[in-house]
Amino acid sequence: MMMHPSYVELMEAVNKEALENGEEPVVTSRYSIVMASAKRARQIVSGSTPMAGTDKDKPLSRAVQELYQNKVQILRNLED
Repeated sequence: MMMHPSYVELMEAVNKEALENGEEPVVTSRYSIVMASAKRARQIVSGSTPMAGTDKDKPLSRAVQELYQNKVQILRNLED
């Protein structure tokens, strides 16, 4: 069964604004997008207000939809 959005679609959605502005992509690997989705899902479980999905959706599904719809942003690690 194919999940929607795919990793590729999700990464393109997350990186769209940065690429349009001539900046480096925010995420460059599946690992990065998985970690960002998991972190947001934990925030939702901890009581953060979900910005996408329905009450029937699991926190991870909501987190993925939020990222795909650009309702939350992934911040770059600025300590490099």
